[in-house]
Amino acid sequence: KIAQLHLILQEAGIKPQDKIALCGRNSASWSVAFLASMTYGAVPVPILNDFKAESIHNIVNHSDARMLWADDTTINNVTLSEMGALEVVIQLGDNKAVYCKDAKLADYIQNIEKHFAEKYPNGFGKDDVVVHDEQPEEIALINYTSGSTGFSKGVILPYRALWSNVRFAIDNITYLKADDGMINMLPLAHMYGLAIEMLFPLCKGCYVYFLGKTPSPKILLAAFAQVQPKLIIAVPLILEKIIRSKVLPVLQKPLMKIL
Repeated sequence: KIAQLHLILQEAGIKPQDKIALCGRNSASWSVAFLASMTYGAVPVPILNDFKAESIHNIVNHSDARMLWADDTTINNVTLSEMGALEVVIQLGDNKAVYCKDAKLADYIQNIEKHFAEKYPNGFGKDDVVVHDEQPEEIALINYTSGSTGFSKGVILPYRALWSNVRFAIDNITYLKADDGMINMLPLAHMYGLAIEMLFPLCKGCYVYFLGKTPSPKILLAAFAQVQPKLIIAVPLILEKIIRSKVLPVLQKPLMKIL
């Protein structure tokens, strides 16, 4: 899937260090688009999907993004004319070009399966994997804050920042083993969710499970029962919801009070 997106980036004329914006709910397709952009040599610009349209417009324009990967909710929320520098907008999941300045590129994206088969007539194997040879001080991504005052501020992160954080997690979270499962709950556009809930487990050879829904206590407990994660990354609000709805009612029963 990453190699397919590499072909699209190449056809679109994306060059190393060009900016590619990403906005959508957590999903495997979000992760594929992020890794495809980075391993191609482009600079991903993750955007929190709950941002208002005005903030998304500002980030896309401010970062000089040439492309936007977005889910259907984001696409319906934004106004494309407010992001005039964008050359193409592709929907996450089905890789459908919902906006494209170049008709030839739009046709190429629509027929990507055919072009991929032509590129690799003998099938795609390990020898066909090509990734960008990054350098420590090279820009890896641009992370925009939540914008507590005014518009969001962009933070440029070099590759050494990602390396050091993932390396630290590998060296210190030793109880997480290959083939263990981990549930992704924090936003992937947030650096902690990206580094610790996606990049780190993938580097460890773990399975990453994407909820795809708002993490309510009912959904979370069902997911925990199925995946049985050894490590859970959460914010206090989520834990408080679980305690209030599931734990406290049990503790308040007469029998438990006697115990």
